[in-house]
Amino acid sequence: MRQLFASSKVLLLDMASTFFFLALFLLTKSIALSVALGMALGVAQVGWEFARGKPIDVMQWMSLFLVLASGAATLITADPRFVMLKPTIIYCIVGVVMLRRGWMNRYLPPVAAQWVPDIAIIFGYAWAGLMFLSAALNLVAAISLSVTAWSAFMSVWAVGSKVALFLISYATMRYIGIRRHRAQMSPALP
Repeated sequence: MRQLFASSKVLLLDMASTFFFLALFLLTKSIALSVALGMALGVAQVGWEFARGKPIDVMQWMSLFLVLASGAATLITADPRFVMLKPTIIYCIVGVVMLRRGWMNRYLPPVAAQWVPDIAIIFGYAWAGLMFLSAALNLVAAISLSVTAWSAFMSVWAVGSKVALFLISYATMRYIGIRRHRAQMSPALP
């Protein structure tokens, strides 16, 4: 469970510049200021890791590239949709990674890995599906909604959908794991 939260933290850090852009835009209504500071945050994140001697992961480089490319396109065109589309790309990449069979099993505690590894595989694909659905929803929302409406909608969706799937997967695996454990531990009936 701790590793799942650590992975979520990495995804949130990769999207920090987008969230920062949103917050600044909602406060200032200035696209240029919000994009410029969002880009600065992206550069600062990678610079901080580099200064600490930490290896820069491929996803961090990709995220920085997306921040700078979408930010530059937004500044040149004065159209915030370029920044708004960045989560679609991130969701698609994460979804593709989550299509790897059994990716979720490494995040299971030992007892769950013993009793429900097959169920975790199924939920791993469900998580991939949620990422692709989120990418599609973000694409539609970025194209059809204002920045303010998009940020409200995607903020609620991003948090609500992941919390809901997490709770469903946790409850389901726990229920099935307990049933399987009890079935194996109960004496065979004559």
